[in-house]
Amino acid sequence: MNKQTGEMPTFDVVVIGAGIAGMYALIRLRALGFSVRVFEAGTDVGGTWYWNRYPGARFDSESYSYAYSFDADLLQEWNWSEHFAAQPETHRYLRHVAEKYDLRRDIQFNSRVAAAEYHAEDRSWVTTTEDGAKVRSQFLITAIGILSAPHIPAIPGRETFKGRSWHTSHWPKEAVDLSHQRVAVIGTGATAVQLITEISKNIGHLTIFQRTANYTKPLRNQAIRDEEQAALKASYPEMFQRCKQTFGAFLHDIDPRSIFDLEPEARRQHLEQLWNEPGFGFWLGNFLDTFMNREAAEVVSEFVREKIRQRVNDPKVAEMLTPRDHPFGTKRVPLESGYYEAFNRPNVELVDLKKHAIRRITQTGLETSEKAYEFDVIIFATGFDAVTGSFARMQIRGKDGVLLKDKWADGPQTLFGLQGAGFPNMFTIVGPHNAAAFCNIPRCIEQNVEWVCEAIAHVRKTGHRSIEPKTDAAAAWTEHVNEQVEHMLIAQTDSWFMGSNIPGKKRAFLAYFGGAPAYRQRCDESAAKGYEGFDIS
Repeated sequence: MNKQTGEMPTFDVVVIGAGIAGMYALIRLRALGFSVRVFEAGTDVGGTWYWNRYPGARFDSESYSYAYSFDADLLQEWNWSEHFAAQPETHRYLRHVAEKYDLRRDIQFNSRVAAAEYHAEDRSWVTTTEDGAKVRSQFLITAIGILSAPHIPAIPGRETFKGRSWHTSHWPKEAVDLSHQRVAVIGTGATAVQLITEISKNIGHLTIFQRTANYTKPLRNQAIRDEEQAALKASYPEMFQRCKQTFGAFLHDIDPRSIFDLEPEARRQHLEQLWNEPGFGFWLGNFLDTFMNREAAEVVSEFVREKIRQRVNDPKVAEMLTPRDHPFGTKRVPLESGYYEAFNRPNVELVDLKKHAIRRITQTGLETSEKAYEFDVIIFATGFDAVTGSFARMQIRGKDGVLLKDKWADGPQTLFGLQGAGFPNMFTIVGPHNAAAFCNIPRCIEQNVEWVCEAIAHVRKTGHRSIEPKTDAAAAWTEHVNEQVEHMLIAQTDSWFMGSNIPGKKRAFLAYFGGAPAYRQRCDESAAKGYEGFDIS
């Protein structure tokens, strides 16, 4: 709202978030002639790669397969220094994209969206930031990411701690010297694996509190040699075509065979080969039945457990780090570069929270059921309220004032993970039940953004005012999503994929496990049939 005139600024489209998805949406919408305002809570573009600046943060997709693919000139002018780039380089890349396309002039930084409300009388959305500013738009696009609502457990006494503490996604911008500090890290998920590996190299004393042991796989990162650059750049068309064809839009793809098609020795050799390759191939390039057959999954799980035992000197610590409560691949698999070796250092201690739970945080540290600890720094690597968490933190109201978080209280319901019934003209890039949640994410983001922008252009071109899913179509898609994962081991495991890492959150599958190609086909078929499943009015 303009405080002097009382007039509300109006745009064709409001985009929430200036990460990879929000930036690309702005580029596409501008090209289609729409006026756009992007709201970003941070002080710069980058989304995930702006917020997650903790030591050790880096890609686990190949850098070149992660980059934007829509501009051949952009691909040729940027040189990645490593096969799996670190956060500072990735953020520099996204800042470069923002400068190349002059994106910042349409982005309002330091502006966290508090609410968005649909007005049926003129079929518009009014978006309100935390400082009370309001704008009106015909369309609303959320580009808020799947892991952007930090979760810190409700541990008694947290506010009493006299030292420094933060969640990994709120790592201080200034340099943090831990070389003489007593540090606690709570959590051993994907973020913690990267963080612990890095900070353990130069720290006073590190105590790691683990609730659930995770299977991890070596990243095997390397610098990109000068002579590799030209070859990589020449291969971009084939590379991105390959990503369009694979299950998760990665360079590797699931092996359609059964693990038991191979004799034990050949099976072992094949697993060793996958293990020694860089990246996610051991997870998302493994045998198909390891995702659905417990006996097959156990073969792979025991293979990884053996690898863990070989790298940890103390057998008791090795056993603590060895997962027993879930099969390999049913949780998000961290990639590491020396994680287990960190536990061989004399100044690194591991605490099993299943045996000795945290009771409280104190002024000087924390207490478990076993003993009290003193710390200078406490770092919460405790994950995120994934996929739906960022939506729940905003007051988003659709038709008849219905609150989105109430609508999704028993689990989300969308069509293609891109729109929910009762919320006309609101699109959710990488929303729940969207293939992008289980994907080499920029590859699926580009598909999401292009589909959404074309849908918006179609509504405008045909002289209509709104588009939203039909209730039965959204219900059918949600049923399809659940059917896809019904017999998969991932649905039987507690993880953020199921929302079960958040106390009180309804257990429901939040991604789409039918594969990126099948998802793209369903979206394209709907568009080709005049957006079948949607009401355009």
